[in-house]
Parts: sequence; C-alpha cells; structure tokens
Amino acid sequence: MANVKFYAGESFPLEMHKVRIIQKLNLIPIEERGKAIAAAGNNTFLLQNRDVFMDMLTDSGVNAMSDRQLASMMYADDSYAGSETFTRLERSVKHFFGCKHFLPAHQGRACENILSKTFVTPGSVVPMNYHFTTAKALITLNGGTVEELIIDEGLKINSANPFKGNIDIDKLNAVIKQYGVDKVAYVRMEAGTNLVGGQPFSLENYEQVSRICRTAKIPLVLDASLLADNLYFNKKREAGCKYMTLHQIVLRFAELSDIIYFSARKLGFARGGGICTNNDDIFMKLRELVPLFEGFLTYGGMSVREMEAIAVGLEETLDEDMISQGPIFIDYMVKELDKRGIPVITPPGGLGCHVDAGHFLDHIPQSEYPAGALASAFYIASGIRGMERGTLSEQREPDGSEHYSNMELLRLALPRRVFTLSQVNYAIDRLIWLHENRKIVGGLKFVEEPKILRFFFGRLDPVSDWQTRLVTKFRQDFGDSL
Repeated sequence: MANVKFYAGESFPLEMHKVRIIQKLNLIPIEERGKAIAAAGNNTFLLQNRDVFMDMLTDSGVNAMSDRQLASMMYADDSYAGSETFTRLERSVKHFFGCKHFLPAHQGRACENILSKTFVTPGSVVPMNYHFTTAKALITLNGGTVEELIIDEGLKINSANPFKGNIDIDKLNAVIKQYGVDKVAYVRMEAGTNLVGGQPFSLENYEQVSRICRTAKIPLVLDASLLADNLYFNKKREAGCKYMTLHQIVLRFAELSDIIYFSARKLGFARGGGICTNNDDIFMKLRELVPLFEGFLTYGGMSVREMEAIAVGLEETLDEDMISQGPIFIDYMVKELDKRGIPVITPPGGLGCHVDAGHFLDHIPQSEYPAGALASAFYIASGIRGMERGTLSEQREPDGSEHYSNMELLRLALPRRVFTLSQVNYAIDRLIWLHENRKIVGGLKFVEEPKILRFFFGRLDPVSDWQTRLVTKFRQDFGDSL
C-alpha cells in the first residue's frame, strides 16, 4: 500500500486514482429536505435520489468502477448458454478463491436463499459471529434459528480490539454441545460484520473455527461480501498476515471454508454474486436450485456486462492501493468525529463510518428508534442519506414485542472512489452541528410496518414537531446556506 507522508506533518487520505467521469449532484434547500423525508415516511430507503446530495446509504452496487471494468463490459457475450462472458467470470472467481466449483447468483441474498433452502430445516440452528438482515430472515423462514457468538468486545462501542468481528470459541463449542452436531445446519462467518460497525475477524480466529467445524463435520460458510475490507485489516493489523500477499490471505480463507458466497455488489464492485465450493456433493445439491431461482448456470440472474466487470473487479481487489481507499477514508472520518466528541464505533472498521445513535440521542428510548431518528435528522441537516442499523433493522419477536438491537447505529457508507475529501468534511461539519443541537431531535413511530424486513419499506412519523424546530434552528445558524 502506498506510504505517503506530508512534510507539514498533517495526516489525511491521499487518493491513488484520478477522476475521469463525474455525475452532477443536487443539494436542495433544507425546507425541501424536510418535505422529502416526510414523504418518504422517515425511511431513507424511500427517498428519491434526486433529493439526495450524498448517498451514504450503502456500498452495495454503488462503488465506482475502474476504467478497465467499464472497458470490459463492451466485450460481453450475451449468449443464454455457453457464454464466453461466464467462462471469463468463472475463471476469475476460481483464480481468486482457488475453488473447484462456482455457481452464479444475482446477489448475496440469492446465495443465502439457496444455502438456507439446502441446509436449514425446522429446529436447526446456524451459529455465526453476527447476523445480517437477509441471512437471518431466510434462515428463520426455513424454520431455523440464529445464534450470535461474536466476542464480547464486538458489542462494545469503543474498544482497542482490532478484530471485534471474531467468534467467541468457547461460545461456539457450547452451542454445538447444546444443540448437538446434527442440529447445526452450518456455521456462518461474516467478513466485516455489517450491522455492528463493519468490524473484521482475524485469520487466526477463522482457523480456530475451521478446526472445530471440521472435527464436528459441520460446514463452515464464509460470507465474503465485505472480504476486501477484511483483507485490508488482516494485512494491517494481524502479525501473521503482515508478510502474506492479499491473494495468499484469500486462498487461506478459502482453504479453511467449505462454502464461500458473496455479493459482487460489494466484492467485485459491480452487480451480481456467487457461491464457491471444493466439495462435489455440496456443489451438486446447490446447483439444482440455481436454475429454479436465479436462471441458467451460465448467468445466474446477472447481466453479462456486469459479469465482465466482476471478473476484472476481483482481479483489482488484489491491489493493495485499491482495497485501502475505503478504510483510510473511514479511518479519517471516524477520527475527526471522535476528537470532536461525537460518539462513533472504534476502532474504525470497514464499509462506512458508524455513528453511535444510542449515545448521540441518549434522550430517545429504543422504542422510538433513535438510529432511525438520527438518519432522518441528518438527512434534514445535510441532504446526506445514511442507513439506520438498529432496532428498525431487527424483526419483532413472535409475540409482537420489539427485539431491541445490541447497538443503535447510523451507518454512513463510504463506497470506494465515490466521494472526495471535501465532501467527507462537509458530512463531518453537518454532524458536528447536529450533535450540538441533538436535544431538538425526537423519536419516531410506525404508521406502516411490514412483517418482514420492515426497514426496507416501512413508514414512520415523528412523535412531535421536532423536525420543524430543527429546520428553524438550521436557518437561524446558517442563514440562506443550503
């Protein structure tokens, strides 16, 4: 990775790329932002993109492509079967992971669907470091349950632990003993825990989990969607990986896994996904479901142009300068906020900057969704769309009661090579202002609540007129500024 020091002693990220194509942004006045978030039911997923200045909702499918990726899309072979495009993608995936078999799918949750239908049965359990929304929903829909076994440090807002995404080995052994080997569908490890700050796990921890699984003959499944960030942290923070190449680390993870799946909307920087395995029996079981849910085996629901881009994107993921760009921008944003007293997840992880809404808005009870309220308030203050990662993102219990999340977070994603440092500084500035005026912000209540994945399209109202008062305070402080 490029090591560049500044003579004046300052420290900030230096982009190792140049901008060649741009997209114009639009920052509407705060009064219009207030109307826009109200029309969206205070759900940032339902905002119209024309009303968004900086889209920090996710990194999924919105990372900037390289010139080589864009050029590759012109080579696409759109044959339904036997496509040369698929052959190139398959070759790229097999080289990247060192795997024997590859099955295409249109994105990560499609892979989760196939895995759940194949392995999860009523009464079975899937131990994991931490759940992802769709992974958990699909497991429970097929009659299984999830056991979250992340280390205790992983649920602390502030910590010096460099690998807060590790599984607690003692907890894993206890769960296997509690349920019995036959009831464990598989063990799932998620690179860069999405819901609790994008925190990585170590290669050493993964080796320990693999030994347990292989002794017990339980499949070990790696969700590699956020593997690029995890690789960066393995290389930077783990002594055993310091002198390994990125590809050597990937191949070691793959060697320890029975199944790997990924969303190429994240890993590969295009739009698609896939499942990899070296196990012939597992491959044959999974293969039957691909044509049923995804499409023929040589496209799996993906556009051929996206497949070409993924093939190049996986190659570029082995470039240390490429994978470092996201984490170093996140590191900068987290540290700038932290030194100003704004509560954030530490150490900085991958995917984005995670603001601790539970402490930011400590006057709002979890029953009024503080992370959702902060996402709404931050959009009003800045025009920036973030994502609620708290109780709104959980499912209710079978009796209808709330399942309160371990953390209430506002995630501000930093998709790779998309935002400039001045734009990141704008986001920091508006968060500082909002933090100083945080007592104005109130809670939210559901007016339309779907039963499954409610955070995607549920609608909420503010519990008071706090949004009107927030707009008024902004005008007092900023005058006619956007």
